Amino acid sequence: MTTDEFTRRVEAIRPVLYRVCCTQLSIPADREDAIQEAVFRAWRKRDLLRQTRYFNTWFIRILINACHDIQKRQGRVTPMEALPEPASPADARLEGLRDALNALDEKQRLCVLLHYIEGYGTRSGAESESCYPRRWYSLYRTGTTMNLPRRL
Repeated sequence: MTTDEFTRRVEAIRPVLYRVCCTQLSIPADREDAIQEAVFRAWRKRDLLRQTRYFNTWFIRILINACHDIQKRQGRVTPMEALPEPASPADARLEGLRDALNALDEKQRLCVLLHYIEGYGTRSGAESESCYPRRWYSLYRTGTTMNLPRRL
């Protein structure tokens, strides 16, 4: 994979990367660090990617691992200044959805995000999580049926 192709592909999925980081990390600076670390790791290991059609899945897996490394370093502590501001009236109708997503287990939340926001199917979602499609589908279904509000 050439430098230009790598750069082009990373830039194309940058919004996806940020949204995945939002499900994992609450501090914006940590999100940026995770994306930067994932780019660095992927660049070093780009020759190990056998099929370029799996670039997005491969890169998201690297990003999730970078997020987990940051969480381990911090001991999963959220400083007071990182807590979100109270919702404005415009955001009030999404508050129930946000609370429901935050109440989900980390893997379930990621499956729901990848399916509904990024349009991943069972196979591509399972590849990004390095699990069997049935396991991924089970996480996704459990996450969508247990906690998400019926109406916004």
